[in-house]
Formats: sequence, C-alpha cells, structure tokens
Amino acid sequence: MERVGDRVAKELRRFGPASGMAPVVELWVATVGAEIARNAWPARLARDGTLHVHTQDSIWAFELTSRAEEIRGRLGASAPRRLAFAPGPLPEPAEDSLEGVGQRPPPPSLEHVAKAESLTREIRDEELRKVVAKAAAASLSRHDNDRSFC
Repeated sequence: MERVGDRVAKELRRFGPASGMAPVVELWVATVGAEIARNAWPARLARDGTLHVHTQDSIWAFELTSRAEEIRGRLGASAPRRLAFAPGPLPEPAEDSLEGVGQRPPPPSLEHVAKAESLTREIRDEELRKVVAKAAAASLSRHDNDRSFC
C-alpha cells in the first residue's frame, strides 16, 4: 500500500521550486520597505531559481535591477538564486501590510531649512534660490524619514 503523503510530495515536486515563494513573500515588505513593496512584488519563482518580481513600471524595474544583489543579501537564507524585475500586475496591498505607505514625510525642520538655505546661498536668482531651497529642505526631511529601503 502506497502512502498518500508520498504521492502528494511527488506531485508537488513537479512544480519545481515554487514552494520557495512563501518565505520570500513573508519577508518582502520587511526586506525592501513599504514604498518598494507598493511598487514591486514577487510574482513567481522559476525552475532555475530566479525570482521574477513584477514592478509598477519599467523605471522601477530598472532601479531595482541595479539593487538586486543588495535585495538578495537582505533576504538571507530565503534568497533566490537570482532576481529579475519587469513591469507586471501587482496585487492590491493589504491595509495593514504596507503601514505608512502614502503618508507624506513631516515638514522640514528648522535645521533642514537652515541647511538648505546654506546650500543654495550661491544662487543669484532669488526666486530660483527659494524654490531650490524649498526642494532641498523637503529632500533632507524625506531622507531623514525615508523607509523605502531598510
């Protein structure tokens, strides 16, 4: 008499390494951060061990391809052999899985504003200097609060 578990295991082996997706999906948000997870999500694990990740668009695919080895390293023992990024459909985010996504960073602190003003002091056109200083202060504030890649 053949055991059912043996037959089930044999049948599951037909699907290759797809069973390795669960640990990657569980770690994805913690590994890449909520902002990236909102724009890129693991789609499938190929038989050769390549994790195919769908992205919001080709810009995200390009950026994440350049960071593939860093992401693989952060996945630790769950890391696939290779990562491939391409535009594709993304799942609807769960309400609690992407905590804080879409929230604006806090307004720039006085320290950010002062640093931005010192960086833009050399710009002669006053209107341009104000616009660049405002953008620089926002960027400095965002950098201090950036959680897009842990």
